Amino acid sequence: MRGTGKADVFVMLAHPVGHAKSPGIFNQIFEEKGLDSLMVPLSCRPEDFDLFWDGLTAAENVRGVIISVPYKTRVFEKCAAAHNRAARVRSANSVRRQADGSWYADNFDGVGFMDGLAAGGHQVRGKRILQVGAGGAGASLAYCLAEAGAAEIRLADVDRDRAQALADLVAAAYPGCRIAVGAADPTGMDMAINATPMGLKPTDPLPMDTAALTPDMTVVDIIMEPAETPLLREAARIGCRIQPGRPMMDFQTEAMARFFDIERKDRGDG
Repeated sequence: MRGTGKADVFVMLAHPVGHAKSPGIFNQIFEEKGLDSLMVPLSCRPEDFDLFWDGLTAAENVRGVIISVPYKTRVFEKCAAAHNRAARVRSANSVRRQADGSWYADNFDGVGFMDGLAAGGHQVRGKRILQVGAGGAGASLAYCLAEAGAAEIRLADVDRDRAQALADLVAAAYPGCRIAVGAADPTGMDMAINATPMGLKPTDPLPMDTAALTPDMTVVDIIMEPAETPLLREAARIGCRIQPGRPMMDFQTEAMARFFDIERKDRGDG
C-alpha cells in the first residue's frame, strides 16, 4: 500500500510546475517497485521562496527534492554541502536530506545529457559545438562537454555577461577545450545544442539560425515536450541527425533514483 503515514515523500519544485514530468515518472517507479513513497509537485511565487523552503525543511518526512526553473541556484544556496557537479555551477537540480536534517546538493543535468548522447550514438570528443543557453542546465552541459573532450564550444546566450562568466570558468577548468562567447550561429560546427526553454511554446522563436544548419551536423534539444520541437523538426527537414530531450530526462531519472536511494539500500549520507 502506498501513501501511508510512513511514506517517504519527495517533492518536485518549479514555478510554474504544471509542465513537470518527474512526479508522474517517479510515482510510476514507486508503484512498480512497491515502495511506500510518493512525489508531489509543488510551486511557490519567487517572492515566497524563503518562507516555502523553511517550511519544506521543517517537514521531516520530505527526503528529497527535484528542482527546476527558476529555483536551481536559490536551492543550492540553501544546502550545507554539494557534489562538485553542483558546486562548480552553483546550481542544484536534486537535493537530499542528510542525517542532521540539512540538505546535500547535486546536479544531474550534464550527467543525463551526456549519457543520453552516448546512448544515441553521438560523439563529443574532438567536435566543434554550438551551445545556446548558459543558464542552470546550460552551465552543467558546458562543463560536461568540455570534460568529455569537445574541441571547441561556441556559447551563445541572451545574457552575454552570464555566458562570458561561464566560458571563463569552463576554460580555466578544461584548458584543452576552446570556448568562446558568440552568436547563435552553427556555421562551422559539428553539433548544435539548444539548452534554453525556447521551444516549449509554439510561439517561441527558434533558438538558433537554422539557415546555417547542414546535413552533416547533429542537432540536440534538451526540451522534452514537445518531443519534436520546431528546432528538431527544421533540423530533420534539412537532413541533420537529431537528438530529442527525453533521453536526457530518462538518464537523469536513473541517476536521481540512485541519489535519493529510493529503496533505502544505502543508509549513509555521504
